Amino acid sequence: MADNVWEVHGHEFVNCNCNYGCPCQFNALPTDGTCTGVGAIHIESGFHGNVRLDGLNVVWLLHWPNPIHLGNGVTQAVIDERANDEQREALSRILYGFDTEMGATHWQVFSTTMTTTLPALFMPVDFEVDVESRQAKLKVPGLIDALGTPIRNPVTGEEHRVRIDLPNGFEYSLAEMGSGSSTVTGDIPMELKDSYGQFADIHLSNVGIIKEMAA
Repeated sequence: MADNVWEVHGHEFVNCNCNYGCPCQFNALPTDGTCTGVGAIHIESGFHGNVRLDGLNVVWLLHWPNPIHLGNGVTQAVIDERANDEQREALSRILYGFDTEMGATHWQVFSTTMTTTLPALFMPVDFEVDVESRQAKLKVPGLIDALGTPIRNPVTGEEHRVRIDLPNGFEYSLAEMGSGSSTVTGDIPMELKDSYGQFADIHLSNVGIIKEMAA
């Protein structure tokens, strides 16, 4: 198998600073003019060339001082410390947008907007996510503490379910909307409270979403 061919199949949680729904999903400007977010995937199965990636967790941290398309971003990957050297290299290349067709994934698109790409960190990543119920917990000791929950009706307190369907997306085809709160320290600090939460099943490759699996 070619060294630059890869696939990732798993479950994702993303929390950013925008209001529920995230204007980026609608080609609109971010809620406060900036974008800061944290995302994580539990990889059920995956590979990069001949390197298997099954069972590993990965995180990406992102910040732009303006709308994403204007650039000047900073990013850093956090990779499960259980990964061996080959897996660490493979996941770094995927998360930093290498070995991917132009515009095929969010990681590749984001990479073109970065002024600063910080070296990947290799740390314990404790991550649980249930896409259907819009629940997630993400903890990287000393760096990240994040929680995903359903959106709740402000009057009744009942769970409110909303989904976004992106037939031509570059990250997911269908995502559950929820609420997220995250505290992140380190080089890309953030303090997010009851803001945009995204839960999705992910089927990505070096050429984009694997449509037959994402349907």
